[in-house]
Amino acid sequence: MSMVNPSIDKLAEMVDSKYTLAILAAKRARELTKPGQTLPEKEVSIALKEVGEKKITYTRKK
Repeated sequence: MSMVNPSIDKLAEMVDSKYTLAILAAKRARELTKPGQTLPEKEVSIALKEVGEKKITYTRKK
């Protein structure tokens, strides 16, 4: 089992909730998924690293 680096707790501090983190990662992972393509890591791991690197942002609509 692989560990997410940075940790989920650190990533959750970058967004307003863990739910938001999950949605951001899931949407980005879907964008990364292409038929027949193999990546060095799982798509969700890549997406979470991008959140940690502040490559993925969001805006809360009111």
